[in-house]
Amino acid sequence: MTKVTTISKTVFFNASPESVWLFLTDKDKLGEWYHPAENDLEAGKDYVLYRLADNGEKIRQIWGRVVEMNAPYKLVTTFIIDPFGENETTVTWVLEESAGGTRLTLIHEGIAEATGEAAMHLLMALDKGWDKHLADLRGSVERATESS
Repeated sequence: MTKVTTISKTVFFNASPESVWLFLTDKDKLGEWYHPAENDLEAGKDYVLYRLADNGEKIRQIWGRVVEMNAPYKLVTTFIIDPFGENETTVTWVLEESAGGTRLTLIHEGIAEATGEAAMHLLMALDKGWDKHLADLRGSVERATESS
């Protein structure tokens, strides 16, 4: 029996792929809907996304490297969080023009391989987390579109 452990999500935006792309790669826009970054994401470069502790301290939340960047249509990064140890997973973002807007597909792979016995617990947590983050992304893109 095949174990299917890839998380896939698709959302639509009433905005251009170029506009949505900025929210995936610009350090300030990432912080609006996801986690703040030290720098803009760049092809071949490592990245770190943070969360802020109650005392204002930056705590590393997600890290990895940008594997592929084909603006504004495809972004592939490795994705590591503490429960993975140093095991990498892969997140692929595909942006497609759709009916005057953008269809964004997220594919998160390698979770079971990175987590072993904890796979289902982490799949459920990440699945729920991606739903929240994508809803926040939709809100951020909508606000930016309304104000422009």
